[in-house]
Amino acid sequence: MNVSQHKAAFLASILKEGEHYAGILLGKDGHPDQHIILLPGDVEKDWEGSKSWAKSIGGELPNRREQSLLIANLKGEFKATWYWSSEPSGDGWAWCQSFSYGSQSIHHTGNALRARAVRRIIV
Repeated sequence: MNVSQHKAAFLASILKEGEHYAGILLGKDGHPDQHIILLPGDVEKDWEGSKSWAKSIGGELPNRREQSLLIANLKGEFKATWYWSSEPSGDGWAWCQSFSYGSQSIHHTGNALRARAVRRIIV
């Protein structure tokens, strides 16, 4: 089996219908830490509602590092707008990612933004 066949077999073994492989994140030691999988579907809700939705489909909102990986590798799977991250930023605020320009900022958690969910596979 060549490298391409190994990759295809690996992805077939971990992806469920409608999911997309985003890539692998490195840990603090610089070694591969976890595979990031983008789940199908999205919503537009406030931050708490988005976290609840993600949990209901078996995932979580991505953190800021994961969002950077998503915009680098799967930008076409997102609308050109803001998406919630899982990371709070003080009382009543949370981080989000623009899939238009690539920037990260904070929004009030009561605002309705889009959300996508991910799941992680530890390496």
